[in-house]
Amino acid sequence: MHSAEHRLSIIMPVLNESAGVADALQALQPLRAEGVQIIVVDGGSTDETVTLAAPLADLVVQSGAGRGRQMNAGANQATGDALLFLHADTRLPAQADQLILDALGKGAEWGRFDVSIAGSLRGLGMVAAMMNWRSRLTGIATGDQGIFVRRDLFWQIGGFPVIPLMEDIVLSASLRKHGWPACLMQHVTTSGRRWEKHGLWRTIFKMWQLRLRFYFGADPERLAREYGYAASR
Repeated sequence: MHSAEHRLSIIMPVLNESAGVADALQALQPLRAEGVQIIVVDGGSTDETVTLAAPLADLVVQSGAGRGRQMNAGANQATGDALLFLHADTRLPAQADQLILDALGKGAEWGRFDVSIAGSLRGLGMVAAMMNWRSRLTGIATGDQGIFVRRDLFWQIGGFPVIPLMEDIVLSASLRKHGWPACLMQHVTTSGRRWEKHGLWRTIFKMWQLRLRFYFGADPERLAREYGYAASR
């Protein structure tokens, strides 16, 4: 173990998140005060993201754009024995660090939280319930659920794939070969802006279509171009 103060490192990839990055990092300050390392990885923001993030993080790392590339760059700087990959629009439950460390201490190699989706759009509760149920059934987690993993295992499988979408699905599939995820019932809360922007059923259909085509071998670069996926994340 590197040190008691860095048992856990939280890695947050950002790109032009000046509207919300300070709030996201402010929510993590109680964990930081407990010794959790906070790493922000900027993918080339053209707004004030880096300036706003700097006083609220232990490290701000610059990287090429793309969540997989960014999260690998953050993990490369992490000193925690466990890594938690957290989107800027996702909030953790109380005592998330202890929940993660307890799960890993009981023998899990990796895991994720259940998710709730914040927003006024009708049906978001159903979408979250489906995501949680599907994840329990398949052992596959999405980035919205706050994926955590032992650092040595993360590097053993080669980290995130550097692809423009589905990096979380590919990582989960690799991790699942080493053991089923700890599916924590405490909820992270993620923003419903994706569904509110594009419509509930249209977003669900689009995401399933992407997954199916990816599963059957479609090139992720082509899928990202066709669906304008990177711009909508």
